[in-house]
Amino acid sequence: MAEAHQARVQNVVEEMVQSLERDNIRVMQGRMFRCSADCCDRPTDSMSVVHRCIDKCHTPLAQAQGLVTSELEKFQDRLTRCTMHCNDKAKDLFDTGAKEPAVRSLMDSCVGSCVDDHVNLIPSMTRRIKDNLDSIQQ
Repeated sequence: MAEAHQARVQNVVEEMVQSLERDNIRVMQGRMFRCSADCCDRPTDSMSVVHRCIDKCHTPLAQAQGLVTSELEKFQDRLTRCTMHCNDKAKDLFDTGAKEPAVRSLMDSCVGSCVDDHVNLIPSMTRRIKDNLDSIQQ
């Protein structure tokens, strides 16, 4: 993928991840740490009970991180498939005897369309992730 296209996708995804971290994940981390501290403040509990309590505190955050990772992987897979299709189109054009500038132009245009399409998916993906994060039991 051309550097400018790659940077554009990277910037938009990074903004989304920072927003999720700031608005959702950080809140969950705070809950997890407070919950874990509460587990440790129970002097009559056995070590195994405290460990189970702490593990239970960590579960929602682990689920949230898994959810975000899974959505980002799906997004990356879709974008990769789109750009692979562009590679195939460029190779097919080259195989018909087209000159390199025409192939580069096709490739840049095609990849640009992939980037546009996938950048436009970010708001709905963000909403879906936030809705799913909100549904994780604390």
